[in-house]
Amino acid sequence: MTEIMEQRRADTIAAELEELIFNGTFCDGDRLDEVRLAERFNVSRTPLREALQRLARSGLVELIPRRGAFVRQPGPVELMEMFEVMAELEAACGRFAARRITDSALAELRAANVNCRAAVEAQDTDAYYAENERFHHIIYAQSGNRFLATETGALHRRLKPFRRQQLKLRGRMAQSLTEHEAILDALERGDTALCADTLRDHVAIQGEKFHNLMATLKNAAE
Repeated sequence: MTEIMEQRRADTIAAELEELIFNGTFCDGDRLDEVRLAERFNVSRTPLREALQRLARSGLVELIPRRGAFVRQPGPVELMEMFEVMAELEAACGRFAARRITDSALAELRAANVNCRAAVEAQDTDAYYAENERFHHIIYAQSGNRFLATETGALHRRLKPFRRQQLKLRGRMAQSLTEHEAILDALERGDTALCADTLRDHVAIQGEKFHNLMATLKNAAE
């Protein structure tokens, strides 16, 4: 039970650190002092270090041996390039999945969308993102191509904090849900081209929305 609680605390700390990085409290290149952060969050070093490891896996933090943890913010060009590649990888997953997806996987996608709709109604971005992540990973697996699914999943993890942030824009969750329904419809019809196009557009919009969000935060800070 203690381990589970520490894992949940690490999740909370990681999410809060993401917010602090995105709102400019911690900037690119800043060192994240473990002692001060442990005091700030009133936790031991164990969940804090796990939170930093999670941010490192997403690329938002760089862990340098004997030096510590440093904020690693990709520049706007690098970030848009990553979203561009992500869009093409997801399009490929969708194209294969439209031919190979099982009835049980389609049922899982419908269930994920039901939970997404409940999250939209509750305006709960964290709950929405959890089901959104489930939705996408089902499609990766149903591509039937393990190499593609692994590579797509790796980039998904790298972009996770950015994909989650863009959901905070007004109306974005509802828009995302509508896009999910179009993706699901294409999968159910077995339309490979349509499924690829809807997934590509869905991810490309995420990159655009994140860029708009960061511009808004920058203007507010100034």
